[in-house]
Amino acid sequence: MSATAAYPNYSPGLQGVVAGITTISQIDVESSSLTYRGYNVHELAEHGCFEETAFLLLKGHLPTAAELDAYKKQLAADRHVPHHVWEALRQCHSEMHPMDRLKVGYSVLAALDPEYKVPATDGEANRRKADRIVAKAATLVAGSWRIANGHNPIDPDAALGTAANFLYMLDGNRPDEFMERAMDTSLTLYAEHTFNASTFACRVCVATLSDLYSGIVTGIGTLKGPLHGGANEEAMHMLISIGSADKAEAWTRNALANKEKIMGFGHREYRKSDSRAGIMGKLGKELGRMKGNTTWGDIAEVMEKVMWDEKQLFPNVDFPAAYAYYLMGIPIPLYTPIFVIARTTGWCTHMIEQLDNNRLIRPSCIYEGPAPREYVAIGSR
Repeated sequence: MSATAAYPNYSPGLQGVVAGITTISQIDVESSSLTYRGYNVHELAEHGCFEETAFLLLKGHLPTAAELDAYKKQLAADRHVPHHVWEALRQCHSEMHPMDRLKVGYSVLAALDPEYKVPATDGEANRRKADRIVAKAATLVAGSWRIANGHNPIDPDAALGTAANFLYMLDGNRPDEFMERAMDTSLTLYAEHTFNASTFACRVCVATLSDLYSGIVTGIGTLKGPLHGGANEEAMHMLISIGSADKAEAWTRNALANKEKIMGFGHREYRKSDSRAGIMGKLGKELGRMKGNTTWGDIAEVMEKVMWDEKQLFPNVDFPAAYAYYLMGIPIPLYTPIFVIARTTGWCTHMIEQLDNNRLIRPSCIYEGPAPREYVAIGSR
């Protein structure tokens, strides 16, 4: 007898279990749409910017022009990372995973926050901390990567937004307008996604009245796992291994026949499509045309057709994001850390929501171990 048959109340992976009430985002599985605070992510990605999305998530409403301008200036003022953090990262082992470096970075940042000792129950302090956490994410990702590769971090440019600053801080070159737009769009699309594994982990962490920085470190550690983050990295490795569009159909059919996992397709929360993938795919293919390299977009089109015809599986946002980032010249090990830059907004918003109406998250479990038995002294065993 299966566990689910023996225990009707047991749901592996908590699938279908309602773990909370939120006002932050919603996935409509029937229409395959995603909304942030009621606004369709398509409209936010196509007409807004990442800072506007961050403001919406963290403050609860779309900013006016004056509010957005002030928020951009606030983020610019908070992007600087203290030298103590860089010194700590210089002590890390050269083989340390980029996501582990981010955990170190945010752990050190915690004690340097001006409101470090303020209780987790102080909602206004949490909101101010959240803005600082979001502001420093791109600086940490770019700077920790440079340190790991023997270079000094590049200071952020106050005149640039989050997306452009990240690209600039990687190599010192300011991106063109289209590349900045593509990166900005990806950050908006990745910013929030309801009670996913890392977001739920963040909420569990702060539900103990731990602080937002501890929650962020928890989220990063959860996102590092290949069943949650890393799909865009694996998708790009897959595209590189295929090599060209004329090999894509045979490769895909062979993988299906051998029941191999094909990265970047399907999604646990969507039935018909991942609406974010269409937006990112359009930008990724346009990047390829602009750079005179349509290889990855051509392979993607072939694979998408075969996967739909054979399995009715659609690409998720990680698939086009992979080749878009590759065309931008971003190192593959940074694809999941980019996810962190975006998702700090959703993580912080959820943690604040949790703490504003908190209850310790403590589920029950089913015990299948030995029945009660007598302890035997060590000399008699």
